[in-house]
Amino acid sequence: MGCLRSLVRRKQVDSSNGKAETHHHHQQLAKALTFPHLIAIGVGSTIGAGVYILVGTVAREHSGPALALSFLIAGISAALSAFCYAELSSRFPSAGSAYHYSYICIGEGVAWLIGWALILEYTIGGSTVARGISPNLAMIFGGEDCLPTILARHQIPGLDIVVDPCAAVLVFIVTGLCCLGVKESTFAQGIVTTANVFVMIFVIVAGSYLCFKTGWVGYELPTGYFPYGVDGMLSGSATVFFAYIGFDTVASMAEEVKNPRRDLPLGIGISLLLCCLLYMMVSVVIVGLVPYYAMDPDTPISSAFSSHGIQWAAYLINLGAVMALCSALMGSILPQPRILMAMARDGLLPSYFSYVNQRTQVPINGTITTGVCAAILAFFMDVSQLAGMVSVGTLVAFTMVAISLLIVRYVVPPDEVPLPSSLQENSSSHVGTSIRSKQPLLGKVDDSVVDKENAPGSWVLNKKNRRKFAGWSIMFTCIGNFLLSYAASSFLLPGLLRYSLCGVGGLFLLVGLIVLICIDQDDARHSFGHSGGFICPFVPLLPIVCILINMYLLVNLGAATWARVSVWLFLGVVVYIFYGRRNSSLVNAVYVSTAHLQEIRRTSGHSLA
Repeated sequence: MGCLRSLVRRKQVDSSNGKAETHHHHQQLAKALTFPHLIAIGVGSTIGAGVYILVGTVAREHSGPALALSFLIAGISAALSAFCYAELSSRFPSAGSAYHYSYICIGEGVAWLIGWALILEYTIGGSTVARGISPNLAMIFGGEDCLPTILARHQIPGLDIVVDPCAAVLVFIVTGLCCLGVKESTFAQGIVTTANVFVMIFVIVAGSYLCFKTGWVGYELPTGYFPYGVDGMLSGSATVFFAYIGFDTVASMAEEVKNPRRDLPLGIGISLLLCCLLYMMVSVVIVGLVPYYAMDPDTPISSAFSSHGIQWAAYLINLGAVMALCSALMGSILPQPRILMAMARDGLLPSYFSYVNQRTQVPINGTITTGVCAAILAFFMDVSQLAGMVSVGTLVAFTMVAISLLIVRYVVPPDEVPLPSSLQENSSSHVGTSIRSKQPLLGKVDDSVVDKENAPGSWVLNKKNRRKFAGWSIMFTCIGNFLLSYAASSFLLPGLLRYSLCGVGGLFLLVGLIVLICIDQDDARHSFGHSGGFICPFVPLLPIVCILINMYLLVNLGAATWARVSVWLFLGVVVYIFYGRRNSSLVNAVYVSTAHLQEIRRTSGHSLA
């Protein structure tokens, strides 16, 4: 029972400042970022070199001329998660992103798995990006043999290992920039991202000129606008959805934002909007230059310009790909130390990772550790086969953020904060029975009837029953989403079983949605965390649709990817059982209401951090 309680214990939030309370004093990160910095981080982390390759593959195999619609639908799907992130990041502006939100709203066990999965995501993601830079860099200089020997790839004799010194050097350079300070590293990322955006603008402007000159030949085809049907276009949307992953990096920088309630939603929303517009415009132009079936799957953009006699454009496009990869590499290195720091602050990882350099005000130990691990992987391993593992961490985080938003709206945790051990000895005489020790997921709530008069003969939900209905409804929607996603993706299942699962899943989803729509949201949501920030619209429909999309993508990642991720998650469970659970800052936590906390602080003469 003690182990189960540790899984559901939640970090409480002081509603007066929106920050999670812990038992230790911590050096704070620098408040240096504004929304232009966040836009640079969001766009730079999202637009990788994938767009320079993805447009050809998706157009040839899935979407055809409807490629821009695939990017639009994928962008709308990503925006659902962005809305959830925008509210929670402005409500709980602290380092940790999805890990932090899950710890406050769901429990320590889920938060640990989210944090552990994000560690894998950023490490593998950074290594994959770094390995992709050297081939593109070599193309600028004329080919693979044109790089200096010290930077070129070499195969170790007798071993099937190809080392990549260029990738490791670039990781160390980016790590050094991140150690200088968040403002300096963000400025550098902004310069690189601007260069990449200018290359994409060149593609759009020059490509549009050629399209008007040649008559948009890619759209005048007998196969029509949907050669693979609407299903093909939707399949293309599922593929290009991963091109939008990266805006969550903005949320991980929340503690370093000067005005988080305003700037975080703006940074997330504007960066995602810019990425969507750039993707769509590039897609429209490239499809207009070359028929979809004639696109080069490896170099679609440069080949499209070469087919119109502009061979020199290949050099500019390769430069844009290098800039995009460098910016995405920084977007992978930058957030991970913040995740490590947040977990170390909560006692789930060694305190080594929570150290913040007093001069630069960055988590220096976590940054160096992240850089060294990513450099070693990039140097020795071809991590392209592990790239699918990046998607697991991201999609699980998106799912849990949407669930956390539903909990914040309908099942707000009790308005209580942890009492430091220094105040626990003298607190009993001041608050009496109001102190309780490490309660799990739901605390006791007042049974008073909600201030709502119904018509004669109707039934009235009191606060306790409303919370129970809401909690069960959220669980039903999650189960329904999973069953529906699994059944829709499992084509090998017998027809009767598949349709039965779809029916049961749809029923669970519909019942949960209807109940959540009919009952009132919790009034305590207005004072939970920071108030006055961004409010996500269309709740509960928006987060439930977000959960459905993310679960569908998770189910379709493939058995091989899940097998690899399962090994990492099992290792995480072992680490949590033998270290995190025993060293958590909530092991001996005692909670009191915010009002009683103020009374204790006045009486004892102490103060909480």
